[in-house]
Amino acid sequence: MDRQHYTTSQFAQKAAVTARTLRFYDKVGLLSPSKHTEAGHRLYSDEDLWGLQQILALKFLGLSLEEIKVCLQTNPERLPETLATQKAMMCEKRSQLDAVLQAIEKAEVLLRNSQGDWQAIIINVIQAMHMEQNKEWVNKYLTVEQQQKMAEVSQKSYSPEAAQKIAEWGKNWTEEDQKRANQQWSAVFAELRRLVAEGKDPTGAEGQALAKQQSELIGQFTRGDADVTAGLKQWWKNHDELPAQEKPLSMYSYSKEEEAFLQQALAHYKQSQS
Repeated sequence: MDRQHYTTSQFAQKAAVTARTLRFYDKVGLLSPSKHTEAGHRLYSDEDLWGLQQILALKFLGLSLEEIKVCLQTNPERLPETLATQKAMMCEKRSQLDAVLQAIEKAEVLLRNSQGDWQAIIINVIQAMHMEQNKEWVNKYLTVEQQQKMAEVSQKSYSPEAAQKIAEWGKNWTEEDQKRANQQWSAVFAELRRLVAEGKDPTGAEGQALAKQQSELIGQFTRGDADVTAGLKQWWKNHDELPAQEKPLSMYSYSKEEEAFLQQALAHYKQSQS
C-alpha cells in the first residue's frame, strides 16, 4: 500500500509552518520531500513530518540551521554535545537578561524613592550596560553571582558622581587590562604574605616598596579623585563585612596580622611622601 503524500500547501498546513519555509528547507538541503510529481511538484509523507518536527524542535532550542543539518544528517551522535553547548549559551543569555531585569528593578526603585532622579537612574543603567558589554570575558574571572555581589557592594559604596566617573573610565577596559591588574595585585598580596611570614619591618625597605606598589595601583584606579578614593575605601569596608562565602574577591583577603602590617607600611609611606 502506497504511503500517503501531501502537496507543499497540504503539508505546510499539517505541520503548522509556511510553504515558503518548506521550500527554503528543501533549497538548503535540510528537509527534502519524499518524492516529486511528474511535473516536479514536491510531495511530502508522514515520515517527512517526523523529520520536520525534529528540525523545529532543535530550532526552538536555538540551534542554527547549519548546526541542525550537521546533527541530523552527517553526525547525529554529536547531538548531546551540541545540546550541552547550546544549554551553556542559553544560561549565559539568561544571566544577561537577569542583569537587565535587575537594572530595570533598581531604576524603578530609584524613581519611587528619589522622585525622578534621572542622574542616578542613568548611572545605574550605564553600569549595567557596561557590565553586559564585557560579560563574555568577565565570566572567565568572576561567576555571575560574584559579579552581582560586586555590583551590590558598589551600589552601596560609591556616590552617583563617583560611579559615573568609574563607568566612564572603564569603557575601554579590556581583558588584557584585567589580566595585568590581576597579576599586579596578586604580586602585592603574595609579597605581603611573605613579609609578614618572615617578620619583616613594615617601615623597612621591603615594607615601603610594598606600600609604594600598592599606593600606585590604587592611584591608577582612582586617578587621584577624592570622591572615588572615598568610595573605594567604603567598598572594601563593605566587602570585608560580607560573610566569607559571599565575598566576590575573597582571594584578596588577608589576616589581621597582614592587615596591620599593610596599614603601618602605608601610613609610614604616606608620611614620608608628605
